Amino acid sequence: MLKITSRIFTTTLLSIFLSINVFSQSASGDELKVFKTEDFELNGKGDAKQWSVTEFNELREGRHDKVAYKTHFKILYSNTGIYCFYKSEDNFITATMKEDFDDIYKEDVVEAFFWTDETSNIYFEYEVSPTNLELPILVPNYKGQFLGWRPWHYEGARKTRHATHIEKKDGKVVSWTAEFFIPYKLLEPLRNVPPTKGMKWRANFYRIDYDKGQSSWTWKPIIKNFHDYERFGTIIFD
Repeated sequence: MLKITSRIFTTTLLSIFLSINVFSQSASGDELKVFKTEDFELNGKGDAKQWSVTEFNELREGRHDKVAYKTHFKILYSNTGIYCFYKSEDNFITATMKEDFDDIYKEDVVEAFFWTDETSNIYFEYEVSPTNLELPILVPNYKGQFLGWRPWHYEGARKTRHATHIEKKDGKVVSWTAEFFIPYKLLEPLRNVPPTKGMKWRANFYRIDYDKGQSSWTWKPIIKNFHDYERFGTIIFD
């Protein structure tokens, strides 16, 4: 009886250890390390040497996926701002809008959301279309009631930089890429800006495509919409 009890106890401890280990791996899977870089120029193609220090991360197909495209992104940070690069497979570009700050999310677009301070319900949203239109907004979100606010004095050191490129083979679209830079000056006065080594922000990354109705991709799963900020993942500044 003692041997059986001891065996059961040992098995139970092993099960607990394994469950803790699995949980730890799962929790770490929600975190993305962001490497530091010097500032660099953007051309929309993502061929700057600085991108070679970090790996691509895959966006997962969302609830409304109707096309089997792959989407990947990279992220870096510098002393002055955040850099993002997206590569999106595509066979048809839906982008007819003409002005920045239009509702470009109603057509093809990639997006990044940054929630710098979990004690606040305000976060920053950035979108860019294949034709290089942008939508930078600050979003207050009160229990699912949210609306974006446009930046004021959007110029000089507060202005983003962004570029896109549509890749074709034999005259047919095969993908599009987007690079953008978000200066910390634009994010002021949000807390934890600029980030320092070891600091954590909550974030999520998205894509929307309209080849066959609306399809979406996300880095971290959401339930209601892209503004489920409490379900964002975590980025850690290395």
